[in-house]
Amino acid sequence: MNSYGVRVTKDYLLFSAGHFITYNGDECERIHGHNWHVAVEVEGELDQNQYVFDFIALLELSKSIVAELDHRMLLPDGTGLIKLHDDGPNWRVVYQARFWSFPKEECVVLPIPNTTTELIATWFNASLRAAITARGLVLPRLLKVEILENLGQMAWSTWRAH
Repeated sequence: MNSYGVRVTKDYLLFSAGHFITYNGDECERIHGHNWHVAVEVEGELDQNQYVFDFIALLELSKSIVAELDHRMLLPDGTGLIKLHDDGPNWRVVYQARFWSFPKEECVVLPIPNTTTELIATWFNASLRAAITARGLVLPRLLKVEILENLGQMAWSTWRAH
């Protein structure tokens, strides 16, 4: 039995964004940013066109998600140690005695408790699956999203159909 897969990664599958995370239970990083590079891989059966997934569609859908994150401050949803408070046009972000204020229009609040690369990849993976379904395309058997935050530092999230 043959196995088939497709992988896309392009120069434009890149977003520049700021974030900070908590770690070790009681520590919080300084605000910093990355030029995050995205790669998407799918596995599945060949369709009537004899390919696993349309490269162009996969790139377009991925690029639209990248655009949502580009030049934004990535914030967790407040369910973790970093708390968000609605402060009119701003998000007031609190970690213990520290706090920051960010204009809402410059932020993306992700439905994750901490903006680690692993959880951002998981969110991206779920968003891509939703976009594939919304376009009326068939979900592949496997969808893997890799996000490189720095040279030599990468995390990924893999989803498998049941």
